[in-house]
Amino acid sequence: MALNEDPADFLADFGVTVTAGAVTGLGILDMPGEYVADGRVITTEYLLRCEVSKFGELAYGDSVTVDGVSYTVREQPLRIDDGVFCLVLLTKP
Repeated sequence: MALNEDPADFLADFGVTVTAGAVTGLGILDMPGEYVADGRVITTEYLLRCEVSKFGELAYGDSVTVDGVSYTVREQPLRIDDGVFCLVLLTKP
């Protein structure tokens, strides 16, 4: 028996609005790390978990708005598990 699951259901409780170009959906934003040199923060990385079907084609340098805040894509999205979701590494411009 196949389960019919909507990926948006998984993002509904903790997700925030994500917009890239004309595409809008939900995503979960985490701040997993900072690069520090000489005791000073050089850059902060943000990690966005979102649907591949909506945001899987993002590329380096693309602009993304997450919960009203602008970010820039640092790397091509990484598909995780069964490929329904991806992780997108972001930075603030």
